[in-house]
Amino acid sequence: MSELPALRPPDEEQPDEEQAEEQPEHAPGQFEVPSGYKVLTGSKGGSGKAVGVVVAKFNGGVTSRLLQRALDELEEAGVERESVTIVPVPGAFELPIAAIALAKTRKYACIVALGCVIRGETPHFDYVAGEAASGLQLAAIETGVPVSFGVLTTESLEQAEARIDRATDAVRGALEMAGLFQHLRAAAR
Repeated sequence: MSELPALRPPDEEQPDEEQAEEQPEHAPGQFEVPSGYKVLTGSKGGSGKAVGVVVAKFNGGVTSRLLQRALDELEEAGVERESVTIVPVPGAFELPIAAIALAKTRKYACIVALGCVIRGETPHFDYVAGEAASGLQLAAIETGVPVSFGVLTTESLEQAEARIDRATDAVRGALEMAGLFQHLRAAAR
């Protein structure tokens, strides 16, 4: 039986905020699949794909920049402007209903959801961020259309501004899942 780590006495110095921010957000290393297995993956290319983008207007200074980064990434991936439909909604809480409405049309290979929720002094942040996340996941599950989560959930405006490039991650993830679903359908025939 292994021992539990010793608890730090209350008078021992705690790490300050600057040290806490230096901690990596993600684990280092690359994902690897052992050899000898059949692997089905999606590509991040967007040529020939129609993409829906739902974007919250609340915190518009941030979400406008998220949208521009997403559109730049879509263009770089080969998605034509005519194949992109943008649906602005009041805030992050409304993103799921717009995503599910777009997905149900069956016109889109994937949906990219963009928004920004900044923590304030009330629990409002927790409700909006949590419902946006679960609602977007539900939209994907119910429709079978990939819906990516490009909603920033931050403590401050500065953190949000530092994470504008997360829009590109949301686009890449949506396109990869759309490609994967396309391969799954082809393999099932």
